[in-house]
Amino acid sequence: MRIRYRLLTTLGSCLISLMPALAQTSGTNSSYSRFGLGLPNNQSQGFSRSMGGVGQGIRDGIRVNSLNPASYSAIDSVTFLFDVGMSLQRIRMSTGDNHLNINNTNFDYVTAGFHLTRNVGMSLGFQPFTSIGYSFTQEQNVATDPYTGQNITNTFSFDGSGGLHLAFAGVGWKPFKWVSIGANAGILWGNIKHQVVQTFAENGTSASNYSSLRTFYDTSVKTWKGDVGIQFTAPLNKKDQLTLGATVGIGHKIGGESTMLRTVLSGDTITKTADKAYQLPMTYSFGAAWKHADKLTLALDATLEQWSKCTTPRYNSTTGIYAASTGEYGNRLHINAGFEYIPGRFDRKYLQRINYRAGAYYATPFQKITMHGATVDGPSEIGITAGLGLPISNGITRLSLLNVYTPSYVNIGVEWARRAPGNTQLITENVFRINIGLTFNENWFMKWKIQ
Repeated sequence: MRIRYRLLTTLGSCLISLMPALAQTSGTNSSYSRFGLGLPNNQSQGFSRSMGGVGQGIRDGIRVNSLNPASYSAIDSVTFLFDVGMSLQRIRMSTGDNHLNINNTNFDYVTAGFHLTRNVGMSLGFQPFTSIGYSFTQEQNVATDPYTGQNITNTFSFDGSGGLHLAFAGVGWKPFKWVSIGANAGILWGNIKHQVVQTFAENGTSASNYSSLRTFYDTSVKTWKGDVGIQFTAPLNKKDQLTLGATVGIGHKIGGESTMLRTVLSGDTITKTADKAYQLPMTYSFGAAWKHADKLTLALDATLEQWSKCTTPRYNSTTGIYAASTGEYGNRLHINAGFEYIPGRFDRKYLQRINYRAGAYYATPFQKITMHGATVDGPSEIGITAGLGLPISNGITRLSLLNVYTPSYVNIGVEWARRAPGNTQLITENVFRINIGLTFNENWFMKWKIQ
């Protein structure tokens, strides 16, 4: 047991020391990250991302599945798992005849999993939770100067940065033969920064008769996040088994102050604060995974996120009040489906041991966007994924010596996603992403017997 506690302490220290650096390597360039807490990030690991993001019914002792903490109890007593992933993405934004291409490199996650005691497994991890990153302008003609007869142009410049990061620990326990339960508990922190600058011009020249307006929004977030999960595995016959899974994420108000600083060119400044302005949603996820002959896995998940009950800070120009209010979100339904096929997990031919994966997902709109005094739905999202799990260690040798097969993998996946709003005046985003991950799997806790 001493080596396990030493490993836990060392691993925890490494993750804590890496967090500040890793937190700076994730971002986005989406105009839709301007709303609320930012654009939600995919919370799954590399193998799951190539399968459409499924995870509620996935239960496998050779990889970490943080989407359902009940799965941790499947980790073998001799296994230590370490999983890290990153992604390269290209976003094509378009509205009307205008197009813009942007490239990003993102850190996605780092997780570890190991056996604690009989029927109990544990995981530690760190990953971006939301991302904020955008810069764009909007221009419109508002009036004609009655004295000069020139057109007056109103230009808004929007800029934002930041996001939230999650560090968590989770435990899974199998109290009965076919039932497992688990929980994740974590710390959620980060900064949310927005800036809006309004300027006026007459025929392209700065209009001194009209005051520009600069508004800063700043929030520092420090709070907790928790979810609980359950899995039930039913053997259907000698070759088939069905695993049902569910998790509940706990929603709550986020403490701290949100600050709004508004400055007019003439020098007048207004400062407003809002307490507990942001909120995390209650989430309910259900899923199933069917495994056949240790070769084929089919999985389907559904998740409901109750964002409509969550608040964000908003300024009422009529009353002059800056406070938490609802109306910027709607509920979000997320559907994920995927499969994995391994021709011969224990075959000595390399191509037979490769994991072949594919999947798809769809998410309903959940952002509410105000345009010309009316509220419209933000974009829905649809995506298609595919990938490979490439064995990189000599698991076949360990199979013959130890009667186990626990290879390490390089996970490579591709993903296409489309965020398409119902209103044609809003921006459509097409995202092409390459996901790269490493699953390190070793028998660190093997007890050898010499005869």
